[in-house]
Amino acid sequence: MMPDADAASSVRRADPFAPLTSEMLDVGDGHELHVESVGRADGIPAVYLHGGPGSGCQPDHRRLFDPDRFCAILFDQRGCGRSRPKGSREHNTTAHLVADMEKIREKFGFERWMMVGGSWGATLALAYAEAHPERVSGIALRATFLGTRAEVETAFTSRLSQFYPALYEDFLSVLTPEEREQPVGAYWRRILDADPAVHGPAVRAWHDAERTLSEHKPARTRLDLAALNVWRTLPATPFMEAHYFVNDSFMSEDQLLRNAHRLAGIPGIIVQGRYDLLCPPGTSQALAKVWPGSEIRVVEEAGHSLYDGGVRDAAMKSIADLASKAAR
Repeated sequence: MMPDADAASSVRRADPFAPLTSEMLDVGDGHELHVESVGRADGIPAVYLHGGPGSGCQPDHRRLFDPDRFCAILFDQRGCGRSRPKGSREHNTTAHLVADMEKIREKFGFERWMMVGGSWGATLALAYAEAHPERVSGIALRATFLGTRAEVETAFTSRLSQFYPALYEDFLSVLTPEEREQPVGAYWRRILDADPAVHGPAVRAWHDAERTLSEHKPARTRLDLAALNVWRTLPATPFMEAHYFVNDSFMSEDQLLRNAHRLAGIPGIIVQGRYDLLCPPGTSQALAKVWPGSEIRVVEEAGHSLYDGGVRDAAMKSIADLASKAAR
């Protein structure tokens, strides 16, 4: 679906971040992805990979890219955002998402493109780059997440209990005493249960605890226990996260670190919040040690969120700097 040419031109003059193109792309298996391009058609090719898994692209993500320099592609991953069928976890694995990216690249005729992503978006960027290194001109990451079960379990148990002990007690209160022995796995089972009485409170508790962990200065540090039983409108991301994480992100053990040698020769910049409780600096350091040509840029007084102080500006600068390297 292409916009009317004259209308698109006038919109672009008024708003340089308005999409150049916007369409639903059939990628097979019953999935259609919402795909849009922004910037200039002959600009530096780049792709933005949203987080989650399970969230989606937002209008502000377009503004990470200088519209005078880039042709940036933004798409909602399978089951996410505006893609259809919404929330579908059928035929939805990391390998499917990597294959979808190849279809998108081929559609736009890019020989190589830059990967940009944070958190789960960083996971997907690395998975694609290790599968298709010859197609990648550079990688700009924020908040390195390697897609492992250990990272998630540590964040929601020891780290949550150490930094927000009262919130951790709220988090455990959703579970039975037996389930509290392995709370993260219990949460995933509950979230994936078909019964709203089972998955409803778990989805809301997981979502709200994750939000607190993601912000350097969170607005709330306790769960609203009374609101956990309001199921009419539930956030979508926990369902997709549980689907991926219970399956080890559909990757082999430590796959991204073991295959990081395939990134040799690809320039990379990792933006890292000093106080990121979900994706701490040690993970970025572990990746940089096995990725020749990468550098870490630490943002002090920041956590996980793109909108923590200084993170968004650092992400934009990393994208611009990588573009300059590619242009040399």
